[in-house]
Amino acid sequence: MTIRLTPGRGRPALAFSALLGSAVLTALPALPAQASAAAGSVAVQYRTSATGATADQSEPWLKVRNTGSSTVQLNQVKVRYYFKADSASAGYRFACSWAVRGCAGITGTFGTLAHPTATADRYLEIGFTPAAGTLTPGTDTGDMQLRFYQANWQTLRQSDDYSFNGGQTSYADWNKVTAQLSGATVWGTAPAGDDPTDPTDPTDPPGGGQTLFDDFSYTSHTDPAIAAHGWNIRSDSGGPGVPGATWDPSKVTFTASGGNSVMNLETSTAGTSDSTRQTEILTQATKFRNGTYAARVKFSDAPRSGPDGDHLVQTFFTINDLKAPMADDYAEYDFEYLPNGGWGEPSNILYTTSWETYDPDPWQAVNQHTEARQSYAGWHDLVVTIDNSAITYYIDGQLFGTHDARYLPERPMSINFNQWLIDLAGRTSTTARAYDQQVDYVLHVKDQVLTPAQVTARVAAYRGAGTAFVDEVPAS
Repeated sequence: MTIRLTPGRGRPALAFSALLGSAVLTALPALPAQASAAAGSVAVQYRTSATGATADQSEPWLKVRNTGSSTVQLNQVKVRYYFKADSASAGYRFACSWAVRGCAGITGTFGTLAHPTATADRYLEIGFTPAAGTLTPGTDTGDMQLRFYQANWQTLRQSDDYSFNGGQTSYADWNKVTAQLSGATVWGTAPAGDDPTDPTDPTDPPGGGQTLFDDFSYTSHTDPAIAAHGWNIRSDSGGPGVPGATWDPSKVTFTASGGNSVMNLETSTAGTSDSTRQTEILTQATKFRNGTYAARVKFSDAPRSGPDGDHLVQTFFTINDLKAPMADDYAEYDFEYLPNGGWGEPSNILYTTSWETYDPDPWQAVNQHTEARQSYAGWHDLVVTIDNSAITYYIDGQLFGTHDARYLPERPMSINFNQWLIDLAGRTSTTARAYDQQVDYVLHVKDQVLTPAQVTARVAAYRGAGTAFVDEVPAS
């Protein structure tokens, strides 16, 4: 149950919920332009010990060979093996069985192709730590006996995988894997349109990367897939908002817009507590902490019907519960748009707020916020990233605010959208009116800081592959 208390004048509202971790964060670099080739070159040899059309696990065994005239730092090399996922929601795990240079120096991460083909929509990227050392001209890494498998250990099909060759049981050069050296592709041919140096490619570096993506392709608030995908549409009583108001699941609907499915949150009132209907949807699990959070949200300045003027709040936020007044392990990160003002503001204002803690009575709060007093009616791309040093908010690809490390989360959180009325003082009319807030998609990438451009590429890749939902984020 989410409760939101009205803060002091000019402050954003605070939410807490009766809901429930640490992670090492790897920041994604800004997407580079095509890199120039580094001095030197490498080739990749491949064989497999799992030759069947289907297998419990795929076993791409590899060698990287220095074919140039200068020494190669292995931590500057990345190799990609391309494959077709067994289903849109399939998750995969990587393992190194044995390697001449030691498995500790080898990393394996998965990514989604921006331009999926009939034989590839994912890739396994093999990288190296500094401990892997160097390759002098003419030498190779020796055996790297690698494997990957479905997270649920179901049999996988590899006969339709771009990089698979069941007949290659001895090492030989293989150009259906690619290799990058210092960011430049120096070996192999990627599936059409998916060169690894493509600046729209949402690369996964080592560490984290498990993703929640949902484009809200549901039929109605009673669709069983909503709960199956980990969402709860709120129906209980309590705050935030007008005392005595109802949280009404039937006011959460789904429609088509711009070729995508869109979730609509409707809040309505006829000027009384009994007539006020508010909406909220939140994840059942509190398992999200560091990483990237993104959503495309349509804010409204005016009601869909009836007179305007209500003190409305339209949101996208993450949160955990306040265990005691001023408890320092509380966390909340908000986008809150007030189209008609409220909390002492006379007109539209957007807040982003990072919360450390608060005490509801007497009211005191520890937070940091950024604000903009202007209209945000229409569709907006909202991104907040949390690493081990800061919380950073973006709107439509532009930096909106950066908040200090003292406000970083210490426990996992849920992901929430809601629309509610602060009070009934903004418009005292008893004429019925209804406001809409719409959501196109939500994305969370665990323990990785993505740029807004990388968020856009990641979402486009999921939609291009026909993926409506995926949740790889492990439970806390």
